Amino acid sequence: MKIAIRKMDQIAIVDAVGDIDYSTSPELRKVLLREFCELKIPRVALNLTGVEYVDSSGVASLLEGLKASRDLKSRFILYGLNKKVTQVLQLSKLLTVFEIYENEEQALTP
Repeated sequence: MKIAIRKMDQIAIVDAVGDIDYSTSPELRKVLLREFCELKIPRVALNLTGVEYVDSSGVASLLEGLKASRDLKSRFILYGLNKKVTQVLQLSKLLTVFEIYENEEQALTP
């Protein structure tokens, strides 16, 4: 998985490309926790357009990011989910737990 971070005003956009699984989820977790806990970014948007698959460890990393954002009263936004990723969150009963948008324009609107 490749991760790139873009900054716009008080927003960090994390672009992830590849699968979020057991081997790659620790890297994503580290990035999300750094943005929230160390850098205190008020809004982090995770771009999942380039992600084909998320396994249970990937879901756990997303939940850790969500918890960190809530602890700091920040926003954690997901966008660009494909059908497979949407199904994983739906089966996990987490689809309504996350703030999810279809595209970057919607995700970055205040």
